[in-house]
Amino acid sequence: MAKSYYITTPIYYINDVPHIGHAYTTCAADVVARYKRLRGYEVFFLTGVDEHGQKAQKAALEQGITPRVLADRMVPTFTDLWKLLEITNTGFIRTTDEAHRRVVHHLFQRLEEKGDIYLGEYEDWYCIPCEAYFTELQLKDGKCPDCGRAVERLKEESYFFRMSKYTDPLLRHLEEHKGFVMPEVRYNEVTSFVKGGLRDLSISRTTFDWGVPVPGNPKHVVYVWFDALANYLTGAGFLSDTERFGQFWPADAHLIGKDILRFHAVYWPSFLMAAGLPLPKRIFAHGWWTVNGQKMSKSLGNVVDPVETARTYGVDEFRFFLFREVPFGLDGDFSKDAIVGRINGDLANDYGNLLSRSANMIGKFQAGRLAGPAGQGGTDGALLERTTALVSDYEREMEVFGFSKALSAVFELTALLNRYIDTEAPWRLAKEDTARLATVLHNIWNGVRVATLLLHPFMPSKTASAWRALGMAGDIGRASFDEERSFYKPGDLSAIDRIPPLFPRREG
Repeated sequence: MAKSYYITTPIYYINDVPHIGHAYTTCAADVVARYKRLRGYEVFFLTGVDEHGQKAQKAALEQGITPRVLADRMVPTFTDLWKLLEITNTGFIRTTDEAHRRVVHHLFQRLEEKGDIYLGEYEDWYCIPCEAYFTELQLKDGKCPDCGRAVERLKEESYFFRMSKYTDPLLRHLEEHKGFVMPEVRYNEVTSFVKGGLRDLSISRTTFDWGVPVPGNPKHVVYVWFDALANYLTGAGFLSDTERFGQFWPADAHLIGKDILRFHAVYWPSFLMAAGLPLPKRIFAHGWWTVNGQKMSKSLGNVVDPVETARTYGVDEFRFFLFREVPFGLDGDFSKDAIVGRINGDLANDYGNLLSRSANMIGKFQAGRLAGPAGQGGTDGALLERTTALVSDYEREMEVFGFSKALSAVFELTALLNRYIDTEAPWRLAKEDTARLATVLHNIWNGVRVATLLLHPFMPSKTASAWRALGMAGDIGRASFDEERSFYKPGDLSAIDRIPPLFPRREG
């Protein structure tokens, strides 16, 4: 049986159209999914939309439509974007799905029967955009500590989850699994929060009705985060597909934005512990994007539209920029100058130029056919040794979502290959030493092929074109990383000839 890997994005609110933050998380999950497939894993990759809650109901009322109509209108804005960005998710969930409602009911009843859910009354400060309650002490200048917006004083009958009961078990889990929350700064943040002691959590609402009804008491709807987090179980086949659930649960990685860390790293594992279900292996919280140094906002008119950006600069170029520019986990800044700089520098000057000159030399000096290496010598050993080390660096970083460092290894490889070409001068060898020329072109071809493979999870379309230009048969997405990561003597290849630049230079 193939190795299994389960990765998720958050499910996204349907109260507005997707922005760069949605694209960032989903492209990151896609990069991991594509990489794991190259490594021979069977991947289940889940994304979807969160249709319930007061935020969605409020947005629908403002438009004079029902929340369901709003959801039906908004879902295509997400699914169409994922198609444009070549996202390879294998599951897509809507919280209005009947299968999901069954999971939420089951989870609620399971915890209630255990005595971990009880009926009481709640009064505190509530933030509608964050769908969260806060105490007076948690507020910052009288406003929501997470988003900075105004809060409302609410008092209502509520079902509570005994989250306080799971303070010590969760703290033990954090101490025994240092990689449970990443990066380290987020792990420390969560650990500090849990050490402060957990309060019981209100998990139902009576002030609105758009959500999953509480089983046995339909005047209550299930708290949107209890509902939303359960999607990871629903998607994996809990209650509906025993074989799939057994294969893929627990999730290997939940990728999220840092603004929803507490829900995923505190609430979610507490719910799972109460239900007697295994916890996810890793939760990675990435940073936010600013634009030219400013926070994105509609009022400033600087919200980055991922559709427009991908169509302006190219889908692969946009995907690449997101992970080359900023270490995953830190905040990043988007600007036209930055993306153009990456396209003209890394892609056009470095990798694209390397690919073109390599293919052109093989076409010119060997009629597009690679000959076997005539022994190794000169700088060959150093090239092979360093390439092997850089591939290992790439692998190590990809395992911990170190995308920018993984890409740095790739571009160290392209620089190494460009220096090798300059040192060995195939154009001179073509006149003086054709045996040595065969070895040099063989090494160049291998190095460019390896670099192309490493770039594939980030730029699926352009690397597929490069793969074909290098004479390789088959789909690069189905290549075996273990087979293609090293230099080898190629068998039958298609003719290698001149190719047009894959990454034309851009004007600012």
